[in-house]
Amino acid sequence: MTNVRALAAQTLFQVVDKGQSLNTQLPLAAKNLSPKDKALLQQICYGVLRYLPSLENYCQQLLEKPLKGKNRVFQFLLYVGIYQLQHMRVPEHAAVAETVNALMQMRAGGLKGLVNAVLRNFQRQQDTLEESSQGNDVLTFNHPGWFIKAVKEAYPEQWQDILEQNQLQAPMWLRVNQHMGSTEEYLEALDEAGIRAEYYPEYQDAIILDKACDVAKLPGFKQGASSVQDAAAQLAARLLEPQDDELILDACAAPGGKTCHILELAKANVDALDADSDRLLRVEQNLDRIGLEANCIHADASQPDTWWNGQQYDRILLDVPCSATGVIRRHPDIKWLRRKTDIDDLAELQGQILKNIWPLLKSGGTLLYATCSVLPKENKQQVAQFLADNSDAIHQPLHESDTPEAPGLQLLPGLTDGFYYAKIIKK
Repeated sequence: MTNVRALAAQTLFQVVDKGQSLNTQLPLAAKNLSPKDKALLQQICYGVLRYLPSLENYCQQLLEKPLKGKNRVFQFLLYVGIYQLQHMRVPEHAAVAETVNALMQMRAGGLKGLVNAVLRNFQRQQDTLEESSQGNDVLTFNHPGWFIKAVKEAYPEQWQDILEQNQLQAPMWLRVNQHMGSTEEYLEALDEAGIRAEYYPEYQDAIILDKACDVAKLPGFKQGASSVQDAAAQLAARLLEPQDDELILDACAAPGGKTCHILELAKANVDALDADSDRLLRVEQNLDRIGLEANCIHADASQPDTWWNGQQYDRILLDVPCSATGVIRRHPDIKWLRRKTDIDDLAELQGQILKNIWPLLKSGGTLLYATCSVLPKENKQQVAQFLADNSDAIHQPLHESDTPEAPGLQLLPGLTDGFYYAKIIKK
């Protein structure tokens, strides 16, 4: 039988040391597991990634020297064991026993004494070890130092709340397909199915579930009655305001939630573009499930000369590649895969895409710039620079304090994910 703790250690090793995405590694590790074990694997991997600096700190104090080379993966097994002892409702003896069993399955019986000793010592010294984290922001908030510094500078009043929100499990939001019934009607259908949920009127199509559930249990999901999409992401189509018969470009469309939402709101002609063919397939699958049609194009948004036919668009949704620092609670590996230098590289790419896509917009047309980042360099600074550089770009405020110098709407992680939107009209 496959040991979930062993799989977790191997997955975490691939993510943290080898730079692999948890999104790709987790399904590979989980493919032969029961639903219960899949959930446990995800819980452990997410948890260790959320608390990685603290777990590293404990091991540093409990080990004479870190495990390296071919034994490096067992360092992650120690993190798994300590995470269970500190954060999971697993009886202590079971957490230790299962971690040792994982070690045996990984054919490293020679380390049994070491692993046992580290976990037992953690139990004995837990209070002292936890106190050793105090006064150190990286250990207190479990984020990389460069990111803490960037968030402190950008949000002097809210930085602590942002970091704390990133450590929580993200809620499950649904988008109701208004073609198939109102939000109120879908709430009733959920209630009849025994699924508790709530409606926030400010997000017109959105329902938040009390507790995440399998989509197979959602009424009418297969038929397209609802889709899983955070309320912040649902604002994209609403702010774009698509109209019937318009030609619309969704420039970085995968996985297709926003494309589908645009088509749920208007009988428009949509070009859904993405540079990743595997992710573009997800767009097609989402369109098929809901019974919608778009022209899916496998191409790079930053190079329109390779795919554009010359017909200008009425509206463009530009959800650019970004640091994804607004969705860390959904993807905790982002904290350890991103580097400070990535932000400059991403900002340069975003600026290039914005510049190259702008000629594709009709005069009088609307461009909605979007990211799931909380960093100003990718957001308001990017858009402010574009407005300053382009005399035919007119800033369209989304709220009272939205100015050309500090443009856009910044949502921070909390009720919704962290997202940024800015609306630009072409003269």
